[in-house]
Amino acid sequence: MHRVKYRMTDPRLRPRRTKMQIPGWSGEAEPRADGSREHPWHCTPFSEAAQYGIEIFYPYDNELRVGVKEGRLHFEGDFGPPPDGDRQWPPFRPFGGDAYYTYQLLLDLKVEPGLALKIEPHPRFFTDPTDTTPLAVPALLRNWWPMMFFMVFKAPPEGRFHIFRPGEPMAQIVAIPEESEFELVPMSEEEAAERELQSRRIYESRATLGADSTWLSASNTVFDATYRRLYGAARKLPSRCPMHEAPSASEARPSDAPDDISGSEGSQ
Repeated sequence: MHRVKYRMTDPRLRPRRTKMQIPGWSGEAEPRADGSREHPWHCTPFSEAAQYGIEIFYPYDNELRVGVKEGRLHFEGDFGPPPDGDRQWPPFRPFGGDAYYTYQLLLDLKVEPGLALKIEPHPRFFTDPTDTTPLAVPALLRNWWPMMFFMVFKAPPEGRFHIFRPGEPMAQIVAIPEESEFELVPMSEEEAAERELQSRRIYESRATLGADSTWLSASNTVFDATYRRLYGAARKLPSRCPMHEAPSASEARPSDAPDDISGSEGSQ
């Protein structure tokens, strides 16, 4: 198992492995059953992606609203007097004209050789119906850089707001291979035929694999557990990637909340 070590100036950033929040940004505690509305946590690929990194939290007690009016970026929030030391205050400021703004993060995450850190939007950005979740701009930081001094957010559209609330996550950081060493090439005829056969076998087996798990959502969409059951079987196979060794049974963490939503986090 890889380790990410941290040091920080403000413990309220609370870096931790990203957790699904049910009820909350991951959806409501509705089971996968006829008549239920689809929720983000129902989707295994989304749940895996959402829990793949480290989430960091807005560390202040006041709410901050970042908006754009007549093309100018403005901040609404009272941070009080500046703290001791050389910290920028307030910790937010415009960047790149009024198209972006920065937050003075002051967080150090140390990864092992061969890994790097990628800043990206928190997964709740993609599930927020109000469009007020801050939009972190992606950035790749190499393991030799000893401190994340600041991070960048994209400004909201004219007349809209991003809202930072106490205790809410504001970005996700993912440990990935340091070098993107791959080449995009077409499959050989043999490989394409093998993948097509695999696809057809899965399709033809859905009636069996998902027989006792089929449900019809409120939007009249049929779902079943085919992907989740194949995923569970695949996790038991030996890892074929040297960067991602299969964890032991005691180390494995659920990547998708099951029907009883155990392993997820309730509202904070």
